[in-house]
Amino acid sequence: MKKVFTLALVAFGLMMAMPSQAQFKFGLKGGLNITDMSMSKDVLDASNRTGFFIGPSVKFTLPIVGLGIDAAALYDQREAKLKADVENTTGTQITSNTVKQQAINIPINLRYSIGLGDLASIYFAAGPQFGFNVGDKNFDWTKEASYRLKSTNFSVNLGAGVTVINHLEVGFNYNIACGKTGEASVKNVLDNTWEQVSKGRSNAWQISLAYYF
Repeated sequence: MKKVFTLALVAFGLMMAMPSQAQFKFGLKGGLNITDMSMSKDVLDASNRTGFFIGPSVKFTLPIVGLGIDAAALYDQREAKLKADVENTTGTQITSNTVKQQAINIPINLRYSIGLGDLASIYFAAGPQFGFNVGDKNFDWTKEASYRLKSTNFSVNLGAGVTVINHLEVGFNYNIACGKTGEASVKNVLDNTWEQVSKGRSNAWQISLAYYF
């Protein structure tokens, strides 16, 4: 946790230390998540679901040709439907529940832009993202199956997009979770012991639309 805050403070300090020649723009960004949640055990299966994100964004253009930095504070919601094979007194039963993750995510990306004339440019971006859970952390959908989300998450963004008339941006991004997003437990009722503990990672494809003033 200390490392996450240290990295965030360093990135913020670098942006504040930029020379006066740098251009600053404020905007609003929103988009869709297509969540790809993977589990570490076969007893649990996760399917893809959609979600969304929205929030303020800032963009710095550095006094170096093509280079810049963008950052945002986004309310992010992701969903995944989990299915678990639970053994009980009547045999094996398949149970399912939709897990909803709500977080404030702070992506900080280094970006490189290539001009396509006066009206448009394409950009490539990559950088860390710091997430803070603001929703429910525990999901107990039966007495035998449950899921618990972490309070904080660290991930990495890789993306590209198009900027039109220097204000409107359409972006495509892949958000890669570093470490587990949460942990699922499935109980074997027959011998009253925990049968499986599975670690989950919530990666997401993202499509975004941003407008900078």
